Amino acid sequence: MQQKAMKKIGLQQKLTRFSFSGMAIGVLLITAPQDAFAMHIMEGFLPPMWAILWWVIFLPFLATGMVRLRQIVQEDSNQKVLLALCCAFIFVLSALKIPSVTGSCSHPTGVALAVILFGPSVVAVLGTIVLLFQALMLAHGGITTLGANAMSMAVIGPMVGYLVWRLANKARMRKDVAVFLCAFFADIVTYTVTSIQLGAAFPDPQMGMWAAMVKFMSIFCLTQVPIAIAEGLLTVLIYDQLAKRDLVHAWSFK
Repeated sequence: MQQKAMKKIGLQQKLTRFSFSGMAIGVLLITAPQDAFAMHIMEGFLPPMWAILWWVIFLPFLATGMVRLRQIVQEDSNQKVLLALCCAFIFVLSALKIPSVTGSCSHPTGVALAVILFGPSVVAVLGTIVLLFQALMLAHGGITTLGANAMSMAVIGPMVGYLVWRLANKARMRKDVAVFLCAFFADIVTYTVTSIQLGAAFPDPQMGMWAAMVKFMSIFCLTQVPIAIAEGLLTVLIYDQLAKRDLVHAWSFK
């Protein structure tokens, strides 16, 4: 019994050290000079009807995620540290932005790690926390557009990434390949959804909504494909470090 308790304490200490080192790197990256206009879909950019619609669609996912998050913490309070690490990972990566389509930007999402460890429903909560802090503290995104940004980055992207993760594991792919594919597709799908959101809100005057969506997707792809590849490789490295510290097998989502 005492040995089990000591092992549990050891795992928590490893997580804490790993989290602090990651957060330190994050602070350095976030405080570096960056253009203020580059962001998620920015405050006030979407027409009120679309902003409200995306909020209404998003709220049930947020409620489900909060229930799941509470269950995880009640089952094992030590997972709070790992949840914080996943949230910090999302915060840091999604704060690294490259100007792309007017009113938006290209950036990594960082959601795959949380998807792999806890499942997609939890990411709705973690992503909301990140998007809210970025809107209030860093002027990335906004409150009115938070529903739209959360649906793309914290709901649909993670869901597709989770599906890819499960299919890759069923196909008995190597873990590093499965992690890479999860991160890559979660990232790409996030921007596919963003393109749909922007195309629906701002249809092409001559060719309509679908043409606008295709235009947004083609512009995003120029910057997002290499970013998704880089994010996939980085997520593999982080997952590998957690596995080496015997943290993945203890809490990886089944």
